[in-house]
Amino acid sequence: MAVRELATFAALPNESKGRAYNEGQSNYRNEFQRDRDRIIHSSAFRRLEYKTQVFVNHEGDMFRTRLTHSIEVAQIGRTIARALDVNEDLTEAICLAHDLGHTPFGHAGQDALNNCMKDFGGFEHNLQSLRIVDLLEERYADFPGLNLTYETREGILKHCSKKNALGLGELGQRFIKKNKPSLEAQIANIADEIAYNNHDIDDGLRANLLNIDSLRESKFVESNYREVVKKWKDLNERKIRHEIVRRMIDYIVSDLIETSRDLIGKYKPASVDSIRECSKSLIKMSQTTEKEHNNLKKILRKNLYQHEQVNLMSQQAAETVKYLFNIYMEQPIFLTDELHMKITKDSQIKDEQRKARIIADYIAGMTDRFALSEYKRISENK
Repeated sequence: MAVRELATFAALPNESKGRAYNEGQSNYRNEFQRDRDRIIHSSAFRRLEYKTQVFVNHEGDMFRTRLTHSIEVAQIGRTIARALDVNEDLTEAICLAHDLGHTPFGHAGQDALNNCMKDFGGFEHNLQSLRIVDLLEERYADFPGLNLTYETREGILKHCSKKNALGLGELGQRFIKKNKPSLEAQIANIADEIAYNNHDIDDGLRANLLNIDSLRESKFVESNYREVVKKWKDLNERKIRHEIVRRMIDYIVSDLIETSRDLIGKYKPASVDSIRECSKSLIKMSQTTEKEHNNLKKILRKNLYQHEQVNLMSQQAAETVKYLFNIYMEQPIFLTDELHMKITKDSQIKDEQRKARIIADYIAGMTDRFALSEYKRISENK
């Protein structure tokens, strides 16, 4: 079987900008495959299984978690990368790592932790993902973190303030200069949007928080709904739901691939560095599809993310995170022995920011159910 030739503007593992710590090469895997495998074997990746996507993890076994979401993002990302002749391994690695820094309880947990950390540098899950792969994972004797390649780290860091970018060296320069990352990173970013938009429809319908009629305000949903019920007269609700979601993803991905091909043909990038220097993203949907995609986001925000039941879960989640942060700050004895020692070992130096960051790292790494059990344990023994 012939080896597939990648485009000149694809990120190539043998031309990587390298790792922070030099390592020998693998005999059987390229550098981006090694990154992907390190991410899969990391503790942070395993914990995604018990971190919420929309619904708190214990609400039901069939709802998506950050882990299943990340796998779905990787599947969409690889499809796009292959069609555009760029690097599938790098795309997959970025997709699998993009949510490693998420707190328990989804965006509600992140917002609560960011609020707790407002006097200590704030909290942002994107930067936390980078912090995990650079520092917090403890798997290797020779270096902290996972020692991933520059290209994977570049893709993990989707957003960054100028203030934070100034402390990230070369990795932060694109946010200062307003450049773009590799096409592989751009693909991972938009694959994330496609996955959560469409799969949240599936979960919302399954939970009876959404109904087809409200979703049919979207032209995407309406047109696919009509096609499905016209073609299959006696489908049950479950199969109708799956057919609609499947068709929408296929349509959006196909549109994205064709639009991106046209943009790449127009700008004719010669290398991955010319992609980075380009002022425009070259991975895009058509204007019509992007408009409908954004309209669907608004419908989901109104009918799902702001649903009374979801809001109640979010409030409880925020209260749990706030309670844990405050109690750990006031009484570090409730932390693990290792973390308590880490905070108190230099007792003559009172560094509240360092202490807060250690606690934020700990809380961010919790699963939903562990955070709830910690809340219960501490509140009952306080």
